[in-house]
Amino acid sequence: MSTQAPDFPSYSPGILSLLPLYYVGWADSILSPSEVKLIRNKVNELEFLTIAEKRQLVEWTDPSNPPAPDLFKHWVNVLRKQAIKLPKGTKKSLVELGLEMAKKSSTDQEILQWQTEGAKEALHEIEEALGIQNSQSFQTIFQDQESTEPGFNIKTLKALLDDKYADTRDRMRTLLSDPAFKLETIREKDDYRNQVLTWCKMLADRGFGALSYPSEYGGKDSMGDYIATFEMLGYHDSSLAIKFGVQFGLFGGSVMWLGTKKHHDKYLADIGSLKLPGCFAMTETGHGSNVRGLETTATYDPKTNEFIVHTPNEGAGKEYIGNALHGHMASVFAQLIVDGTNHGVHAILVPLRDDKGNLLDGRRVEDCGYKLGLNGVDNGRIWFDQVRVPRENLLNKFGDVDEQGNYSSPIENPSRRFFTMLGTLVGGRVSVPRAGLSSAKTGLAIAIKYALKRRQFAPKDGMPETILLDYPSHQRRLMPLLSKAYALDFALTHLTHRYVTRTEEDVREIETLAAGMKSYSTWFTTKALQECREACGGKGYLAENRFADLKADTDIYTTFEGDNTVLMQLVSKGLLSDFKKSFHDEGFMAVLRLLGSRVGFTLTESNLFFKRNTDIEHLVDPEFQLEAFKYREQKLLISVSQRMRDYLKKKIPGHDAFLRCQSHLLVLANAYVEHVILKQFINTVNAVEDKKLKTVLKRLCDLYALSTMEEHKGWYLESEYMHPNKSKAIRRVVTRLCKEVRNDAGLLVDAFDIPKQCLAAPIVL
Repeated sequence: MSTQAPDFPSYSPGILSLLPLYYVGWADSILSPSEVKLIRNKVNELEFLTIAEKRQLVEWTDPSNPPAPDLFKHWVNVLRKQAIKLPKGTKKSLVELGLEMAKKSSTDQEILQWQTEGAKEALHEIEEALGIQNSQSFQTIFQDQESTEPGFNIKTLKALLDDKYADTRDRMRTLLSDPAFKLETIREKDDYRNQVLTWCKMLADRGFGALSYPSEYGGKDSMGDYIATFEMLGYHDSSLAIKFGVQFGLFGGSVMWLGTKKHHDKYLADIGSLKLPGCFAMTETGHGSNVRGLETTATYDPKTNEFIVHTPNEGAGKEYIGNALHGHMASVFAQLIVDGTNHGVHAILVPLRDDKGNLLDGRRVEDCGYKLGLNGVDNGRIWFDQVRVPRENLLNKFGDVDEQGNYSSPIENPSRRFFTMLGTLVGGRVSVPRAGLSSAKTGLAIAIKYALKRRQFAPKDGMPETILLDYPSHQRRLMPLLSKAYALDFALTHLTHRYVTRTEEDVREIETLAAGMKSYSTWFTTKALQECREACGGKGYLAENRFADLKADTDIYTTFEGDNTVLMQLVSKGLLSDFKKSFHDEGFMAVLRLLGSRVGFTLTESNLFFKRNTDIEHLVDPEFQLEAFKYREQKLLISVSQRMRDYLKKKIPGHDAFLRCQSHLLVLANAYVEHVILKQFINTVNAVEDKKLKTVLKRLCDLYALSTMEEHKGWYLESEYMHPNKSKAIRRVVTRLCKEVRNDAGLLVDAFDIPKQCLAAPIVL
């Protein structure tokens, strides 16, 4: 028998024959349910494997216990070295590589086992079924050179979009491409809900649900990876995204961020694995976005050391609660009453069902029924009738009641305590727009790919019909949306980074930014999907081409995790507060700065050359674009501040003054968000080193900036920021940029790397 080559692990020939397949299967980040089943079945059928070898190989398919990372590094080194040594003319195949490794570690007699057609055929079946011949890890082993697409490198752009969470995104792409996650039209809500629950369990089994939790509870302590997972689900099925978000983000997040270690130890592991399905019971029928006005009560009973959770009237029932029909526990937000004193809204864990799924006494749950979309989510209404729960169920990070019935809080001010509590849950406002943008990207990919293949009308009889995307009107419909999708992607990446690295000092600013980005981005999703549907004509109206579900499922994004209009008011209030605070903190210097801003505005408005400058070099200059966006934001801020001050001087109550300025404030919030987005787009372009890619992204950035200015041209003209000739020049440049971006449009949507099974529309497959 030949000696074991030092390059190889000390595995038997049978194990080595399958090692390349196992490496690529795991190195591509995840083994899906279908792959696990297939591999186990095939392994058990292989006659040349011993019982011990089969046991080892089956164990390696356990998604909850994958091979260690350091073993991967060793494997790839071994496989690369052996791949180079393959005889010339040998097909690049993981099977051939595995057989060669087995051969080198076998006796002459044993070698015969690996040369049988039956053995080869069985191994090839596994390789083909796993679909890994074109995977990145396959190319890594065989030293394939990166292919560069015409114009720019798609892989480089994909890496930029995937950011630091590329591994998680690729794992999700692999999983969502599995037949177990095949998208189907299921119109019966109970069947649809069960399918979504099954999918959610598959995600939990592979560790995705617990990603944001500490490692001792099965997680990776990575909110960024959780958000990336949620974003990827936006390409697939929005019902699954929302179910996932309710279970692991809202319910689990409330326990994580509002509870303390005793709650973490008791619940987090089971929440992350979906052994404990739960829901997030905040919203009430009668109060909607007014969380502070919730009527549900949690009254402490010192005699029994319990809280009594109660719904005082029908309108105080918890409304639109996701996971209400599958959930066994709820994080209930209620007015905390101790010894007759109301300490404001707190969260408390209330069991809903027993281990068999039976509803417990004192709870009433009703199905919300069919909705415009998201019918795979089991939304329900919940009422409580004098339900008693242990004192320990109070999520007590920001407010606690001791055994003597004394209330205490690390934050004395009730208002500050309330907003601090809600601020810990802002992750939803970071996650939702990312999933919504994924849906918009899906719609754009379908519409653009369709427009690149669909022809309509010929210049003359006998000539080929014109491709849809060659029509300037079609370019005008889709290219600005594509540029804004990229702009939002980079801005949301910026928001995510700020959120996951937040400190107490900047949390308020992040909350304002999250509220604004959530609103602006989800409004964009709604608009983009409608335009994309229309751009596909009657084909876009067919359910099979996805727009029906994409539009219906994301429509609610504009009003959950905060109604967009309400959130934009919060943004403008935050801007006004910061503006006011700068005067309070800096006094005379703030006045000088304001006067300087006004002087700057006046100089700009009176500078005839600037107002009339129509040179393209000027219009695509990032300094001009940023100045124009900043001017709009700052002038709106100063003017609405002056209006508010004038109303208050006239003794008009603050609430009434705010209402009179409400529309003005919404425009201000919109201008603020657009300015942030442009800054992040320009920063991203500046950081790109690849010259070809930089050129493409600069063109997209210019299109976003100038098409946004074109959208607000009425305001710029009214404010005398620009002359009508300059406005016309911007329109001409936007048209030119749309034509130029059209040349890269197919590659730009390919860079999203949306799995084909998620794209799914027959018109582009």
